[in-house]
Formats: sequence, structure tokens, C-alpha cells
Amino acid sequence: MFKSEYVFVRILFPFLLGICVFYFFPKSLYIQLWASVLLVVLLSILLLNITYKRLNVYRYKGAIGILIFILFISLGGLLCLLHNESLNQNYFAKTQCSYLKVWVNNEPQKSSNIIRFKAKVVSGYQKDRQIRLSGQMLLTVKLDSLKPIKLKYGDEIMIPATYTEIEPPYNPAEFDFKAWLGSQDIYHQAFIDQDHIVSNQNNIGNFIIKMALNLREKQVAKYRSLIKGDEAFAVASTLILGYRADLSKEILSAYSKTGTIHALSVSGAHVAIIYVVLDFLFFFLNKNRSLRIVKLLLICTLIWGYALLTGLSPSVVRSAVMISILITAKVLSKKTNSYNVLAFSAFCQLVYNPFLILDVGFQLSYLAVFGLIYLQPKIYSLLYIDHIWLDKLWRFTAMSLAAQVVTFPLSIYYFHQFPLYFLFANLFITIPLVLMMYLGIAVLIPAFRFLAPVLEWIINFTNAILKWIASLPYASFSSIWINLPEFVLLSLSLGLFIYALVKYNKRFLFSSLMLFVCYQLLVVHNDLNAFHQNKIIFFSLRKNYAAAFINGKEAVLVSDLSAEDKNYNFSVVPALTQLQVDKIHFISFNKDTVLGHLVLKNSQIAFFNYKVLLIDENLNDKNINGNATFSSIWLSGNTKFNLARMGLDIKYKTAIIDATNKDYKIQIFKKHMENNDIDVHVLKKNKAYLVQLTQ
Repeated sequence: MFKSEYVFVRILFPFLLGICVFYFFPKSLYIQLWASVLLVVLLSILLLNITYKRLNVYRYKGAIGILIFILFISLGGLLCLLHNESLNQNYFAKTQCSYLKVWVNNEPQKSSNIIRFKAKVVSGYQKDRQIRLSGQMLLTVKLDSLKPIKLKYGDEIMIPATYTEIEPPYNPAEFDFKAWLGSQDIYHQAFIDQDHIVSNQNNIGNFIIKMALNLREKQVAKYRSLIKGDEAFAVASTLILGYRADLSKEILSAYSKTGTIHALSVSGAHVAIIYVVLDFLFFFLNKNRSLRIVKLLLICTLIWGYALLTGLSPSVVRSAVMISILITAKVLSKKTNSYNVLAFSAFCQLVYNPFLILDVGFQLSYLAVFGLIYLQPKIYSLLYIDHIWLDKLWRFTAMSLAAQVVTFPLSIYYFHQFPLYFLFANLFITIPLVLMMYLGIAVLIPAFRFLAPVLEWIINFTNAILKWIASLPYASFSSIWINLPEFVLLSLSLGLFIYALVKYNKRFLFSSLMLFVCYQLLVVHNDLNAFHQNKIIFFSLRKNYAAAFINGKEAVLVSDLSAEDKNYNFSVVPALTQLQVDKIHFISFNKDTVLGHLVLKNSQIAFFNYKVLLIDENLNDKNINGNATFSSIWLSGNTKFNLARMGLDIKYKTAIIDATNKDYKIQIFKKHMENNDIDVHVLKKNKAYLVQLTQ
């Protein structure tokens, strides 16, 4: 059934399927069920193997293939369920405790007067009894400005058991923070003041990780003393050590718009750069098998040494594992299959942590490597260039094209933009990136610290060029939103198109074009819907109010937020961008306004056939006409208006309560509406309220 050279390629797909299914459908009941299935299938395969010749089992290869398929689906699903700590009987959220003993499970991130980190729960306290617990949470500590606490990886602390479940996204297209943390096996969070924390003066945790983080902290301090400019220091620390320094928005935008953001993430490219120079330096060890094994051990040791230098960040560990497996297979096997080695690398990492399948970096890195293995040689072979340096340039161009092409659909799906000048930018950054990597590591050695000004100049020069490229017309296509069906169609179309060109197969080419036509029809359908859309979105916010009145690709936003506000960019912008709104007018309650189909006057909003009465501190009897009828009333600003009396004067179908009201007021308003059988929608910590209009 399985060809030996592709064994891990073939088993990886059912293994991935098992992980994906049981990640989205986690039940503790399934653990015993799938453990039993796995055991039965495994015993069946062993039995068939023992009786292979006697029973002529080779005649039933299809049945054996199905058993192996079920085996790896079961294995993937079981590993995924076992990795999900929320299914454990001693998960901390399943037990009522007064206090929890936790330890800092990653490097704390400080921002203004707070620090945030993952906390691993060790035990809980019920009165005088201590019980063993498991799981982890996201812990945010508000610091005392006079005497801030310093926490580091491994520190053990006591905290009150006042945690909450992580909230889902409440607004359309909003970043799904709950799903993102769920992919890291975190389902609860806590916000605690510094004076509620008791330190045990213990430092536990993994010794190697602790050593790696301490080592990186010292190297970052060296960069801070050697590199004068804040921008150059931030880039050097991020690019070489994986230390997430405070990069300016301008720098992040420049790298993002030019398609070189990967340079700021210590990943496979950086590890590959180090491998290339090590492979060259130890070329004299290629003489025989024994020396090649010595070379392998040296290179792997140095690569993992670099991983330690970066604090063993997940992306570096992933890349180090991948490249270690690749070069080990190359040295120890006379004949290696790159696809099988790549699949084996992914399989090993997913056995250790099945949730990696949901990590964007994991997905993009393996797709990029697949593109380099499969597509780069085919693109490179399209042109023959006799000149050695032009040939090297074309080889790298083929690499950049291959990586960009295979990751194109996934990048658009996640990041909603495509850099037009990615090829030029990546060709430019190649040499500076290599120089920055080598110089960045060299200046950490005392004998080479004199090279620090050269490193700083290269970083500043690179940043300046990338900023210039990003400022060019049409540097990037942004606000590209594709939904899941469009992503699937685009990916299948692109995959079949590439395969058809490689194999010169007309049927695959025709299938690719048909899928692309289907994709375009979906896009056109969404564009037509955007041109003719008429809807209102009342957004769910923490302390503010915002409602978008959308007509086609234009919207009037009634809000107390500004375009620079973080809440606006996080909660409002994604929804409007997804709906292809390209023109937004900001207005507030306080000023009467007429814009297009929207009329705001006397605390009343009219938008097509939908009428809203704003009930806030500005509303008085003069604003309300007797026997008026409204689609909704909008309660805001802790209004003291008498709702009971208002019910006699006006009629309305829905009450909308925004987050500018205090919690006790919200409960009063909500109870009043429910007692009067009126549909009520509270925007605070609830889904946004969407009204679909018909003209």
C-alpha cells in the first residue's frame, strides 16, 4: 500500500485529519473511545503482519491500507485530546478554589504599567487543603508605579482564583483572541493587581529554557549598549535574537508592505543562513561517512546553540528541528526523499504538540519549504543563464517566487494584503539580511564589538530602502478579504495549475481554470453585494459607542471614537473593511447632521426606513413627538430619562443598550424591557447587533 520513500507523506494526511477533527470537537469521553480504537487497530495490524504469508494477506492490501488510515486518524485524534488540558479531571477551572499556586511559563511582556505572561497552574487551595491542579491561563498584572514587581520565567507565585473564560470576538471580522489562545491550550485569563500577588521566592520551570532566556537577556543588554539608535536596536534584537522589542509602526508597516516581514521573525530563513555558512566552513569533513557524521554533530550543536541564544522561541525551535532532521537524513541515508523528510519533520513536531497545526507560522514555514523543494527547481529550469552571478540571481529569484506562490492564498486569507514589489524587496534584502545575521552574532563576541557601528549603519540603510519601496505607488494591495470557500477554491485552483504546467496535463489545467472561474464568480458575487448593501452595525465595545450606517461602499459612523483610537482599529475597522467600505464619515450624537441617506436631528436618526431614538443626557420632552414610532431606541450615557413614561408616548420594537452605560444601569434597562416584552440587545460583552435593511 505504502511506497517506502513516501511513507511519512502518506501517513501525515490521516494524522492531520485526526488532529483537526478532535481539536474542534473536544470531549473527554472520546479519549477512552479512541484509545480503544487505536489499540484494536494496532493489534489487528500486528496480527496480520504475523500471519502475512500464512493467510496470503497481500491479497487484501486495500483493507490493510484502510486499517493504517484509521490507525493514524486515531493516533492524531488521541494525541490532540490528550494535549487539551481543559479535558483533564484536575483542570483548575473545574474546581472551586480560593487561591492558586502558579509559575511564570514564558517570558513576561511589559507594556506601560502592566505585565502579561502565561501562568502554569500547579495547585489550588480550598480552605486549609491544597489540591493538585493542571492547566494554564493568561495572567495580566497591574504594576504598582512606586514599587513594580519583577517577574521572570519560572517564578512561582500565589494569586487569588479570580479568573474568567476568554471572551469570543463580539464584532464581525474581529480578531479571534479566544481561538488564538485556544491554539496554545489557554482558555482562561485573570487580571490581578500587583499587591494581590504573593511570591514564593521559588524559581522552577525547565532549566534549559531558563538558561536560554537568561542568555538572551544578557545579549539584548549588549545590543542596547552597542547600538545607539532605538530603531536599529529594535530591529537587531528582533531579527537576530527573536526578542520582541518595541518596533515602531513605521518599520513594521515598511516590512509588511514590501513582503519582507519574515526577516523580522527569527525562523527557517535565519537558521538556513547559519547552516549555509557552517556547511561551508566544515567542507573538509566531507571526505568519508565518519567525518560527515562528525560534521553533522557539529552543525546541529551550533544550530541548537543559536536556538538557545534566541531564548528557544517556538519559531526557532521549529526551524532547528526541521533542519536537524533534514541534514541528519541526508547524512545517514544514501538515498533520501525530501518530501518524506519534510513530512517526518512535521510528524515529529505534531506528535510533541498537535496544536501546532493551527499555528500560522507553522503552516507558512512548511508551505514555503514545500515550495522550495517542489516548485523552485521547476521555475529555475525555465531559464538557462551562462553568467555565474546572473545565474545565482536567477536562482534566488526562483526561490522567492516559489515561496511566495505557494504561500499566496494562505497569506491573503490571514493577513488580507499582498505586496506588489515583494520580488524586488526580497532580492534587495538578501545581502543585508545575511550581513545583519553574521555581524549581529559577531558583535556579541568581545573581539568583534568594533563592528557594531557597521551593523547599525546596515540596519538603518536597509530600513530606509524598504520605507522607500513601501512608499511607492501601489506598493501593496491591502484590505483583501476572502472567506473560507474562496480560500479553498483559490488554493485548489493554484495547486492544480502548477501541477498541470509541470506535467503538461490538459485535464488538470482545465480543472484549475474551472475552479478559478468559480472563485471569481464568488468574488464578483460578493462585490455586487457590497455595492448594493444597506445595513446597520451596532458595535460591541468596552466603554464606548459606535454604530455604522452602511450604504454600498460608504458608511456613516456614529461614535465617540476617533480614527486613531485602538478600539476603533481593533473592533470597527475589520468589519467595515470586510464589507469593502472605503469611505467613512465620523459623526457624534452631539451635532445634528445630514449625510446621504442618514439624518441625525433632535436625538433621532433616520436611515432609509429605519428610525432610531437616541436616549441619552441630551434627550428631553421637546425631542419626542407624541405617538412617534421607531424601529429601535438606543440607550446611552447612563440616561435618567423615565422609560416608563416614554412607553406611553412612543412605540418601538427593539431596545439597544451600549457600553457607555454602567453595569447596574444596564441591568435596570434590561429588566424594564423584558418586563414589557420588548426585544433588548445589550452591546457590552455580547455580539454586535446587525440590522439588514431593504430599500
